Amino acid sequence: MNPETFFIAQIGRTVGLHGDLKLNLHTDFPEQFKAGAVFASNRGDLTVEAYNPTRGLIRFVGYASMESARKLTNTKLYSTLEKTKAEVELSEGEHFWFEIIGCAVVENGVTLGVVEDIDRLTDADYLSIITDEMMVDNGCPKSFLIPYIPRYIRHVDAEAKTIDVVDAHAILEAS
Repeated sequence: MNPETFFIAQIGRTVGLHGDLKLNLHTDFPEQFKAGAVFASNRGDLTVEAYNPTRGLIRFVGYASMESARKLTNTKLYSTLEKTKAEVELSEGEHFWFEIIGCAVVENGVTLGVVEDIDRLTDADYLSIITDEMMVDNGCPKSFLIPYIPRYIRHVDAEAKTIDVVDAHAILEAS
């Protein structure tokens, strides 16, 4: 796969006789699976013929029978950052994970670390932070988690790649 693509869904079992397949989403944006959308896959490009978000079913152009659709079981679907940004409309204050990863986490002007990843645990997302080297030298752990909730996240500036936080230093020290 192209290094600029990222995994967004995996195709499951066939459902019915007309090429419908179960779609296992690995994205928060199912609206991008609309008729005519093209996705890269480990089996070549696939064009969506129909998508039923209520039932979690998808059908692809050229795979109209159960037998042909069965060949797509376990196929992984990929998108690009540019395509996702163009296809998905975010609400005020929402950000894509790929915009958050790599952001410096700053509290009261002090850089605590950099977002390495985002973990979805139970009902909340957690920023997985690689602690700033100076903080590690002062006895702090090499990594820690911050809940991505308004209680801790004051402001995200995706352009400047910074996240202003509150009380995260206490979390770091307690980690």
